[in-house]
Amino acid sequence: MFAPGRRSKQRFAAIGDLPLESGQVVRHCRIGYRTFGTLDAAGGNAVLLLPWFMGRSAALARHIGPGRLVDCSRYYVVAVDGLGAGVSSSPSNSATQPGSVFPIYTVRDMVDAERRLAAHLGLRRLHAVVGTSLGGMQVFEWLTAYPDAVDKGVAIAGSPRLLEAERVRWREQAQSVAARPRWRRVAEATARVAPLAAWRALGENPIDCAYQAECIASTDVTAAHGGSLAKAAARVRARALVVISPTDQAVNPGPAAEFAHLAHASLLQLEGRGGHDAPSHEKDRLWPAVDRFLAG
Repeated sequence: MFAPGRRSKQRFAAIGDLPLESGQVVRHCRIGYRTFGTLDAAGGNAVLLLPWFMGRSAALARHIGPGRLVDCSRYYVVAVDGLGAGVSSSPSNSATQPGSVFPIYTVRDMVDAERRLAAHLGLRRLHAVVGTSLGGMQVFEWLTAYPDAVDKGVAIAGSPRLLEAERVRWREQAQSVAARPRWRRVAEATARVAPLAAWRALGENPIDCAYQAECIASTDVTAAHGGSLAKAAARVRARALVVISPTDQAVNPGPAAEFAHLAHASLLQLEGRGGHDAPSHEKDRLWPAVDRFLAG
């Protein structure tokens, strides 16, 4: 039986200086990743699995394998360490741009780093990109910014653009995280009897969290299309599956549902158990649906 994380050594790709939307550059950028499965002779079964907020490839490994979100017995799965999350180039680990010297980056910048990673691995075209939450936001960016680079996209609990109230909330979170030392965040989570949150806080650098929260706040695939979601959706050539939770309080499902309609994508609405965590609570329904979509 496949064991999540098995044969999944941490790897890094040196992708050079990464130009950003802001005009700044991440110097000597490195992207972390883990691979699962085997690339077929035609190079047509590669799936990029993209992380949530502060997500890492080690955690993504739990979603990979037969009967899981992406089946590595059929696909060559590349689990990505998100730019800025502490494994890939980040404020906390950059030797040349440490701490607040590290440039602000966007979801588009994350996708551009992933494009370079794919090129580094010799992947000319992707069978699919799959992501949850921030990973889902990256999927929308892949589909609209690079429509000829991927055959399928699965955006789970993500959004093509945040509502203004969400932008404000994420920016407030960025400021709050940056102002609270790690020990305090661990103590607060412990006091709430939230051991998982405490464990995450222990392993997350506050400035990395603040930068990635700011990245999420800027999410908007319509920025390059005059603010029009219809024009952005018209760029999509891949088949797409958009998964939403009606009770999601972290990412409003409305823009994702609208995008799915405009792009003629398949829409899967979960029951909403757990709100933004519905994909985890309802994986018995979600994982087979994604498997069928990737295989179809």
